[in-house]
Amino acid sequence: MATSPENFHDHRLDFRAPPPSPIATGRRSSVTNDDVLADFLEHSLRVPDLILPDRVFPRQRSVDAPPRIDFQALDSKEIDSVARILESFSGTGCFQLVNHGIPCNLIRSVTAAAAGVFRIPPEKKAAVSRSQEKIYGFEEIHEEEEEEETEINSEEFVWCRDENLKLEMEGIWPLAYSDFSEKMEILLSDIEKVASNILFVLKENSSKILNFGNDIIPEQEEMGTICHLYKHYKNASTDRWAGTLRYDVIRMLIRGFDCSHSLCLHICNESSEFHIYSKKGWISFCPDKDALLVTIGDQMQAWSGGQYKHVIGRPIFKGENHKDCKDCISMAFLYSPPTISSKSSNVIIKSEKTISLGHQAILAILLSLAYYFLVYIYKKF
Repeated sequence: MATSPENFHDHRLDFRAPPPSPIATGRRSSVTNDDVLADFLEHSLRVPDLILPDRVFPRQRSVDAPPRIDFQALDSKEIDSVARILESFSGTGCFQLVNHGIPCNLIRSVTAAAAGVFRIPPEKKAAVSRSQEKIYGFEEIHEEEEEEETEINSEEFVWCRDENLKLEMEGIWPLAYSDFSEKMEILLSDIEKVASNILFVLKENSSKILNFGNDIIPEQEEMGTICHLYKHYKNASTDRWAGTLRYDVIRMLIRGFDCSHSLCLHICNESSEFHIYSKKGWISFCPDKDALLVTIGDQMQAWSGGQYKHVIGRPIFKGENHKDCKDCISMAFLYSPPTISSKSSNVIIKSEKTISLGHQAILAILLSLAYYFLVYIYKKF
C-alpha cells in the first residue's frame, strides 16, 4: 500500500537542531576585558565604609547608692522598709541590707580561709575544675590569662554542700579544707536565714509576686544555696576592670543561668565599687562598708511575671585602699527557697496509712456483728 505525502508529513520526527555557534569577530567584547570590568566594579559598586558601634554594652554610669534597709526593721515587717525594697527592685534590682546580724568576725574568718583556696597549686586545681557535669569547683583559666602575672589574675571557686566536692577537695587540700568547710557552713546558715526572711516578708506584702515557690529546679533544691567565691584583680587599670566585667557578663549570657536562684546576697568586703548589669543598663555605685548587697535572681523575675528583672552584680576592688591588700576576696550566695509543696506532700505521705480492701471487708463484718449483738442485748434486757 503506497504512503501518501500527507501521511508521510504527519509521521516525520520532531527534530530541532541546536543553535549555531557564534562566529568570532575581530571586535573584542568589553565584558570580557578584565581591566574594564574591574574598573567598572570599582567605580559603580563601591562598598560603603561601615561604622560599627564602638561598644556592645551600654555606657557605664554612676548612680547614688541604693537604699539602706535595716534588717531588724524588715524582720518586724515595717511597711516602709518593704516599700523601699520593692521600689529599689523595680529600679536598680538591688538594695543594701544593714544590721543583718551576721558577725563581722565570722565574715573575716571565712574570707581568710577562702584566700587559702586560691593558693592551691594550679595543677591540683585542674583536678577540681568546673564542667557541665559539675556545678562546683575552680573556674577554668583561659590561655590568654595564663600568660599574665598570677598575682593579678581573677579567679573563681564555686562551693556547695556536695559530698563529691568534699571528697575531691580533701584529696588536694587535706589539712585545711575541713576547717574552711565548717566555717562556710556556719556563714551559709546565717545567710539562708536572712534570705528566707526577706522572701517571706516580700511574699506577704507584695501582690506582684504571684507564683512564689514555683519553677524551682529539683537538682537546685537538693544542692541548696551555692556560693561563688572570687579573688579579684589588684592594681589593674580602669580598662581592665571594665573588660573583666564584660567578660563575666558575656560568659553568663552564653551559658545562661548555671544556678537558678531567687536572690543573690553579696559580701563585698569593703570593695571600692559595686557594678550591676541588666537590660536597663550598666550602673555602678559605692556600697556601704559592712552592708550585704542583695540582687534579684531569675526565679524572682519569673514569680513577679517580669515585673522585677534579674541583674548581674559584681564588686570591684581598685584604688589606693586596696594596693596593699594581699587578697581581695568577695562572695556571692545564690539562694533558692525550698519548695513548700514538695515538703508538705512528703509529710502527708509519711503520716497517712493506707488500709487494704481485705482489711476493710473484715472491719465491716466486725462492725456489723457488733451492731447485731448490741441490738440483741437491748431487746433481751
